[in-house]
Amino acid sequence: MKTRAAVLREAPGKWEIAEVDLADPGPGEIQVQIKAAGLCHSDDHLTTGDMPVGKYPVVGGHEGAGVVTAVGPGVTEFAAGDHAGILCVAGCGKCRWCAMGAQNFCDLNAELLSGGTPEDPNRYRMSLDGESVGQMVAVSTFSEYTTVSLASAMKLPTDIPFDVAALVSCGVTTGWGAAVNSVNTRPGHTVMVIGVGGVGMNAVQGARHAGASNIIAVDPNPYKTGRAQEFGATHTAATIDAGAEIARSLTGGQGADGAVVTVGVVQAEHVSQAFSAIRKGGTVAVVGLASMIESHPLDLSLAELTFYQKRLQGSLYGAASPRYSVMMLLDHYRSGQLKLDELITSTYELEDINTGYADMHAGKNLRGVIKFA
Repeated sequence: MKTRAAVLREAPGKWEIAEVDLADPGPGEIQVQIKAAGLCHSDDHLTTGDMPVGKYPVVGGHEGAGVVTAVGPGVTEFAAGDHAGILCVAGCGKCRWCAMGAQNFCDLNAELLSGGTPEDPNRYRMSLDGESVGQMVAVSTFSEYTTVSLASAMKLPTDIPFDVAALVSCGVTTGWGAAVNSVNTRPGHTVMVIGVGGVGMNAVQGARHAGASNIIAVDPNPYKTGRAQEFGATHTAATIDAGAEIARSLTGGQGADGAVVTVGVVQAEHVSQAFSAIRKGGTVAVVGLASMIESHPLDLSLAELTFYQKRLQGSLYGAASPRYSVMMLLDHYRSGQLKLDELITSTYELEDINTGYADMHAGKNLRGVIKFA
């Protein structure tokens, strides 16, 4: 079938709307009519070239939810009409990592930036004018329709709005998990969240849910720090150094128990400053992406690393397993413990995708969402 989609022909570049050919679902695959897709910063990294992919042109998008329109041969988990959430990290359910409950490390994810399918990076489901087109992390939610592996989708309850479900595909789970899992927030802790956009705001919510007494939202944008207080931040600061001073003032000079770095484009100095801001035995979780084509030497005190037993921790998808965490977070949403509707600042049509990203760069949005008819 043919579907309208946002295509990136080269990097650096801009999204353009084109009609692409989409393959029917094969064994172990489903086709989904996308109803909502989140404008995550990760897709913006494609346009700048910070995150190269293995195949151009590529159709973007990795946050999304919609309705199943067709299933491949032998598929019994889904039927046409089911609601499906798109997962930006695949989970086969069989490898060592999935068996350990660490689905974010699933072996299928090794090829997610190839543009091909998780199971076969040399097979493409989309084409344009006879040329193969890559799929962003094998899902491509910036498209009216997409075909994905069962490993990249999960059935959703029908009472959850599609735009809310789209956000839990990536940004919500990533931010929440970074605070709860990666820095191991405990009741009474002091936590810094550095960068409070669409991911960081959920780190604020995760820290609040885990019982942190002090949550310091750090961002130079006063709109975002103001909104962070609605989501649970107790203090705000415009710079990391200012946030560190607040943390020390609240902890007898010790520093924050944990710091979550959710800056849109991470620089080495962000990590170094966060490392200096935490206490003995504290943890820095780096969530945001840096350029993947440049090196980023860190200026850290190795004495602090050893003698203060500090931890510098990467955090992929909030160190969470999507099939468990997504449903848990949706339950929190139902019970009023998790603010999701409030995250959606603006909605756009597919044709306005570049405007949506311009608004993100201008600091106007916590999360923009593309809504499809």
